[in-house]
Amino acid sequence: MCAYTVSSDTLFALIVLILYIIDLTVTFSVNNNMVTIEVLTRSNFKKWKEDIEFTMEMTDVDLSLVMDKHGDLTITSTEDEKIVHASWMKSNRICLLSMRRSILDHLKSGMPTDCTAKKLMSAISERYRVSSNANIGSPLQVLFNMKYDGNGGVRDYVIRMVDY
Repeated sequence: MCAYTVSSDTLFALIVLILYIIDLTVTFSVNNNMVTIEVLTRSNFKKWKEDIEFTMEMTDVDLSLVMDKHGDLTITSTEDEKIVHASWMKSNRICLLSMRRSILDHLKSGMPTDCTAKKLMSAISERYRVSSNANIGSPLQVLFNMKYDGNGGVRDYVIRMVDY
């Protein structure tokens, strides 16, 4: 029987790594409700994007994800323009922090660093493009394998196929 000795620092680092790998989520508290975003791991882009959009909408800071930045403020800018600009800047900062915090470190390389949240989301979308055919495969497989089992009439069988 072999015995290995491991220093406490190495053991602690290993435990932290395991906990990090097991718990691949980032949690936010929104109006006393916990909102969880799955960490982007290449294969879960669609879920990650939905989580980001939902969380930013719930916290009412999704302005920078849905709207481009207006021009810079000038001396002649109205109070409304200043308020919109300040809201957009806050939204952009929070969205960027949330997005970058919920992406694994090794996936961040090659992503734009000085951009808006909307541009970062489009860059990530291009990188992890989801095929529209990916969602079609499972229902088609079920339909191809569906067989009339003799229970009920043919009409019921056709309705089950249509409703699937």
